[in-house]
Amino acid sequence: MKLLLVGYGRMGQLVEQLAPEHGCEIAGRVDVGMNDWSAPADVAVDFSTADALQANLPRYVERRLPIVIGTTGWSAIEADLRAQTERAGLGVVASANFSIGVNLFGMLVADAARLLQAHEPYGAWIHEAHHAAKRDAPSGTALWLRDVMAEAAYRRPIDMSSTRAGAIPGIHTVGFDGPSDTIELTHTARDRRGFAAGALLAARWIQGRRGWYTMADVLRG
Repeated sequence: MKLLLVGYGRMGQLVEQLAPEHGCEIAGRVDVGMNDWSAPADVAVDFSTADALQANLPRYVERRLPIVIGTTGWSAIEADLRAQTERAGLGVVASANFSIGVNLFGMLVADAARLLQAHEPYGAWIHEAHHAAKRDAPSGTALWLRDVMAEAAYRRPIDMSSTRAGAIPGIHTVGFDGPSDTIELTHTARDRRGFAAGALLAARWIQGRRGWYTMADVLRG
């Protein structure tokens, strides 16, 4: 399977490094100083920026090229992007976090939110920590976890906070605090390989499919 890497930062380079282990070949790269838009590819893996994603989408539509979107910070334009891909009949896997562990963590958070909703004294919070260079705060994963809790019928306020320091790959904690105790669920990423491996899994999965999917759909098969 041939991939077009769009965005050649740390994640794009790691996807390239792991691609052979997943039966994938890098057909081209698009970034500053790189313009391989004409490279023949089966799937595009976009780890660029929110602004770049909006500009790139017409190219994907023109080429009928399935997309794996790992870029974050574009929720304000999601409805427009989805409408464009649906009209074009493209297959898309979009996720704030492609880590298999994080997505399983989200399922645990949903179960906890359902249980705790019935116990009003417990308030909820989400705290995330990432490296100092990460642009968006809260992280896309933290916002996704908040949505997961809402979809699980948790209706009370959820306090959100962020830390940006050093080279932290990613830590997400969902907590519930009551009058006498605290419940915490935490996912800690030790490195970024899990994110890249998940993106490659999604790239193989989206081939031959149409529609807008999440990493949860990929894991369900």
